[in-house]
Amino acid sequence: MPEAPERVAYFNGRILPENQVLIPFRDAGFIYGYAVFDTLRTFRHELYKLDEHVARLFRSIAYLGLEPDLGPDDFVEITKDVVARNVPLLDSDDEYWVTQRVTLGQQQAGSWKNTVIIECKPLPLVERAPYFRDGIDAVVSNIRRTPPEALSPRAKTHNYINLLLADREVKAQNPGAWGILLDTNGNLCEGLGSNIFLVKDGVLHTPRERFVLPGVSRSVVLELAAKIGIAAEETDLDLFDAYSAEEAFMTSTSLCMCPIRSINGRALSCGSIPGPTTQALIDAWSEELGFDFVAQYLRRLQVAAGQTV
Repeated sequence: MPEAPERVAYFNGRILPENQVLIPFRDAGFIYGYAVFDTLRTFRHELYKLDEHVARLFRSIAYLGLEPDLGPDDFVEITKDVVARNVPLLDSDDEYWVTQRVTLGQQQAGSWKNTVIIECKPLPLVERAPYFRDGIDAVVSNIRRTPPEALSPRAKTHNYINLLLADREVKAQNPGAWGILLDTNGNLCEGLGSNIFLVKDGVLHTPRERFVLPGVSRSVVLELAAKIGIAAEETDLDLFDAYSAEEAFMTSTSLCMCPIRSINGRALSCGSIPGPTTQALIDAWSEELGFDFVAQYLRRLQVAAGQTV
């Protein structure tokens, strides 16, 4: 029997099978975590907010002082090419997570030659589907988020140890929970690859951009809120605000937005999953997309149960 086709990736000027993308062990991205990345997703196999993600990638590149040989337009075109080559390997109701990476690379003749990788893998739709049925149990880690005075969270770098340690701590207590970190002032900050929103008295609240990675999905929610008449503000939020909130939800590239049902074991007061404000924003997003992303996740529950979608 012939081997199944393999996904391909862009690696330093070449399109290669994934198993041939090999990072040199002296690459500074491997040794020091001196690298940036950005991640987007597809809907119906079409890339979503590609320009916005590339723009954020280049803000991170500027922050670390990287100098890839490619410009933003190159990243856009190569990303489209990589996804187009890999789409035939997807089932019709699956989607890709697409990642662009730039590392400092290796030093050659006194200068650094950056490494560039653009790759994709299927979204974990089955794994994350229960969050859309049941809501997320958010748990606040004892580990605080790296403060902006040390390393700006607005750059999406490979230095994820802070976030990963917090996530591991939370999952050691509850494997299905979603870890949230506080900043060094005791305010809600962010989770692994995710932003948090609270709803109080019908107003949307989210942590200030200075202390979090400004997610593209976060920006979409703020734009949609303005469009449908939901007041929103970026502000400091502590655990009092979290425990007294009527609703809460997470945003991320993969989830788009997903309701939270509890924070540190305390159920949100609205009593429904999702709450009315969260549902209004989900509906607005689905309408803008012309695609029901929640239904796509919920269909995976049937897949997990061995049923036909």
